Amino acid sequence: MPTTKSTGATRAGTVLATRPLLGWRTVDLLTIAFLGVAFGVAYWGYGLLYNGPISALGLAFQPLFGLFVGFWFIAGVVGGLVVRRPGAAIACELIAATVSALFGNQWGVTTIVSGLAQGIGAELAFAIFAYKAFGPAVAVLAGALSAPLEWVYEIGAYFTDWAWAWKLAYLPLMVVSGVVIAGIGGWLLTRALAEAGALNPFPPGQEVLERRAV
Repeated sequence: MPTTKSTGATRAGTVLATRPLLGWRTVDLLTIAFLGVAFGVAYWGYGLLYNGPISALGLAFQPLFGLFVGFWFIAGVVGGLVVRRPGAAIACELIAATVSALFGNQWGVTTIVSGLAQGIGAELAFAIFAYKAFGPAVAVLAGALSAPLEWVYEIGAYFTDWAWAWKLAYLPLMVVSGVVIAGIGGWLLTRALAEAGALNPFPPGQEVLERRAV
């Protein structure tokens, strides 16, 4: 039976990053940079959509806009799923936020603060499982945890005039958006890239190669 060489240890069908866990390879750094830039451009484009057609919805219950913020969480989720090393989620989200700010958006350099808040949340999800689990449930948790710190930042920076009922309603809607768009969406995107062969040097790509070799 043919086999493929794994990039790291295998745990219950999950390929882990090569050890030592903090031993980032050049390819890891370059890939996080590439993903961050790509998502940063996407974030900038989504900002135009958010400030245009989405804002034009003129929702009377403004916390409903929380359902649309999950797209800005996806870089951290995908970065963590691909590289599977401590700091990958934060780094990818921060790079994406910085690129989005450099391209020019409504929020300027404060976008970087948001990137840090969101990246910390996503990173926490992977850390909870000691960087040993990277299934869809972990991706969903990463998307969900990207919301709370961003919520704290936004209600203090942008929505100080909202009643607390609105502020409290905004958080679960952000979490739902993070779960669906960043969590499930990020998982599906990572799987699609792996199936296409774009992630062969990384654990998701190795998982696909090992399944095909059986």
